[in-house]
Amino acid sequence: MKKTYWIILFLLTLSGNLAGILTNDTVVIRICKPLLVIILAAYFLWQLAGQKSRLKTWLLCALAFSWIGDVLLLFDNQHSLFFLLGLSAFLLAHVCYIYFFHCIRIQESVNGRALLLVVVVLYYAVLMSILSPFLGSMKLPVRVYGVVISFMLMLAMHMLFINERKAGRWMFTGALLFVISDSVLAVNKFYQPFAFAPVLIMITYGLAQLFITQGAIEYIGHD
Repeated sequence: MKKTYWIILFLLTLSGNLAGILTNDTVVIRICKPLLVIILAAYFLWQLAGQKSRLKTWLLCALAFSWIGDVLLLFDNQHSLFFLLGLSAFLLAHVCYIYFFHCIRIQESVNGRALLLVVVVLYYAVLMSILSPFLGSMKLPVRVYGVVISFMLMLAMHMLFINERKAGRWMFTGALLFVISDSVLAVNKFYQPFAFAPVLIMITYGLAQLFITQGAIEYIGHD
C-alpha cells in the first residue's frame, strides 16, 4: 500500500470525525476517532517493515497510549473520571514522545539549548496563569500535564537541529500542533468555551499525530 493511500485514508477518517463533530453525530465520532491512531500505527509499521530500531517501540507506545486516551475521552461527558483517565493516558503518551525525542537528540549529538527552555517556561507560565483560577480539583493534574507537554515540546524543538532536517521539521511541527490542541482543549474546558473549539482541537490533534509519525518514518527510515 503506497504512502499516499495511507495518508488519504487517514485524512478521510479525520474528515469523517470532523463531520461527526459538526453534526453532533456521536456514532460517527466513536467510529472515526479511534481509527485515526490505528491507521497511523499501521502506516508506521508498513513503512518501516523489517527496520530494527528501539525508536519504533517508543513511537508505537506513544500511539498506543494516545489511542487509549482517545477512547476514554469519548466518554468524558458521562463522568469526570473518564477525563482524568484520558488525561493520564495522554500524559504517558507524551512521556513516550519525550524519550523518543531524547534518544534522537542523543543519537544526533544535539546539545541542549537554554533558550528553548525559556520559551516553554514562558508558555507554561502564561497558560497556567490563565487556567489556574478555574481548575478547582483538577489543578494538580493539569499542572503536571502542562509540565510534561512543555518538556515534550522543548525536546521536539531540538529536532530542528538534527541531520535529517526534513524529518526534524515534521516532528517539531507535530509536537507544536499537539501543544496547540491541548492548550485549546484546556482553555475551552476550564476557562471559556468557544465556537468551533472541538473542530480546532481535532484538526490540530490529528495533524499533530500524522506529522510526528511521518517525521519518525523519515528519520528511522534513513537511520
